[in-house]
Amino acid sequence: MSGKLYLIPVPLSDVAPESVLPATNVEVVRSLRYFVVENLRSARRFLKACDRSIDIDSLTIVELNEHTPREEVAGLLAPVIDGADCGVISEAGCPGVADPGADMVALAQRHGVEVVPLVGPSSILMGLMGSGFNGQNFAFLGYLPIEAPKRAAAMREMQQRVMRNSQTQIFIETPYRNNRLIRELTTSLPGHMLLCVASDITGPRQSIITRPISEWVSANYNYDKIPTIFLLYKDV
Repeated sequence: MSGKLYLIPVPLSDVAPESVLPATNVEVVRSLRYFVVENLRSARRFLKACDRSIDIDSLTIVELNEHTPREEVAGLLAPVIDGADCGVISEAGCPGVADPGADMVALAQRHGVEVVPLVGPSSILMGLMGSGFNGQNFAFLGYLPIEAPKRAAAMREMQQRVMRNSQTQIFIETPYRNNRLIRELTTSLPGHMLLCVASDITGPRQSIITRPISEWVSANYNYDKIPTIFLLYKDV
């Protein structure tokens, strides 16, 4: 029989795992000897935070990130097919969501491997929960395009989806460009549209603020270098 593929969430901010993860997650972590992780350093730090008695050097920990060739994913899953349980760990949040671990999960599903997602924080869902926007019809778009014409087109498309379909638009930016993104939104979108900026979710600097675009123009804020998620909707 093949092993199980456990999808292990990681805190979104620099907080103790027990403050955002159930105790059963730590029990699963303690039981595993094989991990596929997005970042080796952050994964080792997370494992030690879960239980300092874990002998990291006795574990098999391999990386799966945006630079991993897709043809190598099969080799990462091979131990699971042979019977070993495996834990998949993202740098933050939930594996498989805007995360290269999705390739591992897709392959596991094709091979009939049991996939076990564990409970944990998701900036997408928690931002949506705190925004006051439509939680029945929403889309996560990931990063907006970098090129100016494509970026402008993406913003127009978001506006159309909000107005035409009442669909909440959720997106992210590289943290050091957060402030610039807000400025771009205020010059590209109508002032009556609503923008929620959800920053450092579950962390000590958590801030979830929804206000019209027109008010963001003159608001005082500094979200640069802080993990942040953005949500767009209409004034109802």
